[in-house]
Amino acid sequence: MSEAQSQTGQRSLIAAMLASVGASLCCVGPLVLLSLGIGGSWISTLTALEPIRPVFIVITLVFIFLAFRKLYLLPVACESDKPCARPETRRNQRILFWLFSTLIVALLSFPYYAEYLID
Repeated sequence: MSEAQSQTGQRSLIAAMLASVGASLCCVGPLVLLSLGIGGSWISTLTALEPIRPVFIVITLVFIFLAFRKLYLLPVACESDKPCARPETRRNQRILFWLFSTLIVALLSFPYYAEYLID
């Protein structure tokens, strides 16, 4: 796996995280701001982002799939003297992928379980 291919996998995961934050901004954003002590009537305007939430969800899922494809489906093509040739590097990448994917899914599904946390 070349350095450019490794960067592509990392970029896919980072893009998925950013898209998931965008998808959950209408729901998680006000809760985070209120827990930080930031209040005001302008916080309610974040719910205006709800109509574009499905677009962010689709973008997030596409980037998660691209990162999964990179880690599990594509063959590893790496020079033997590069860090990507070591098995522990690949294992660490997969651990981080599943860790962040779990966090992303938790952010995306927040509107469905938020009522149980807030009540």
